[in-house]
Amino acid sequence: MARLAVIDGSMGEGGGQILRTAVALSAVLGIPVKIYNIRAKRKNPGLRPQHLTAVKAIAELSGARVEGARVGSMELTFRPGTIRGGSYRFDVGTAGSVPLVLQALLPVLAYAPEPVDLTITGGTDVPMAPTIDYVRNVLTWFLNSIGYNVSIEVKRRGHYPRGGGIVRVRVEDPPGGFKPFRIVERGSLLEVKGLSHAVRLPKHVAERQARAAVDVIKRELGVEAKIDLEWYEPGKDPHLGPGSGILVYAVFQRSVMGGDALGAKGKRAEIVGQEAATKLVEDIRTGAALDRHMSDMVIVYAALASGTSEFTGAKLTMHAWTVLKLIEAIVGEFSYKVDGDIGNPFKALIKGLGVTR
Repeated sequence: MARLAVIDGSMGEGGGQILRTAVALSAVLGIPVKIYNIRAKRKNPGLRPQHLTAVKAIAELSGARVEGARVGSMELTFRPGTIRGGSYRFDVGTAGSVPLVLQALLPVLAYAPEPVDLTITGGTDVPMAPTIDYVRNVLTWFLNSIGYNVSIEVKRRGHYPRGGGIVRVRVEDPPGGFKPFRIVERGSLLEVKGLSHAVRLPKHVAERQARAAVDVIKRELGVEAKIDLEWYEPGKDPHLGPGSGILVYAVFQRSVMGGDALGAKGKRAEIVGQEAATKLVEDIRTGAALDRHMSDMVIVYAALASGTSEFTGAKLTMHAWTVLKLIEAIVGEFSYKVDGDIGNPFKALIKGLGVTR
């Protein structure tokens, strides 16, 4: 029986990411984990529905035994079994973030012995989380670059507070492990693209978001961004809504960087577009190869890879630091080097654990 790794859920940023990442790594590594003080630093501590969905989904995929899997629980023990493929349906039950659930699931799906087909219901575009468009256009670029091909289809968007979004995820050929990567220099800028959406709202909301983002990119980068619009005729809109948002992403020779923003009641569409574009411009100006969000997300893949990975990130967040410390707490021996301070651009060198199916 593998040793039980005990994790303080209040360390570092102290949020749900610790739980999601710990459970995902537990399933892949076959190491049981006990997490206490779950989300202790949040206003409403303990497990929330979106965290519970991630735990239950990974448990089902890996045949795990779980104790403490209930809303509000401050402690959870996860004992993994064997990862398997197949078809699954999971429902967050609220507008809880589907992209955050996917962040936990994607490393696990890669180790399935057969294809996996998931349908997840919840929030696709909600505050304090990556948007589904960011996942589809930025995260999947990175996954493809390390030999992990994932298909993500948005059947219906879900915004706060009603949710109701439907996302289908398919992995036809799980790689069973990851190649190391080197993304230190991004190369020349090839184009800037984007997608501006508005559901259960007038078309001009999507248009104004896009126009504002195009103006910022033109002024700051000197290029013309190509931003597609997603909008639905009244009576033909399948969403619960209302909601809007925009993703702007820059395609370089060796990298993709993104910035996103969401609409809110009383928030002008122009501000939404400006926010997304400004985030992207800020990250590009650091000279790093990965934006502030990807700098967090790639760490798990680097840790599992067979070899040493190296990358530069626009901002060393507390999330990134927490993931590194979490991996260390679970596996014990873990070799990495980070040059840079919290809140600033950084360079990371991570020696992978060489985990294969």
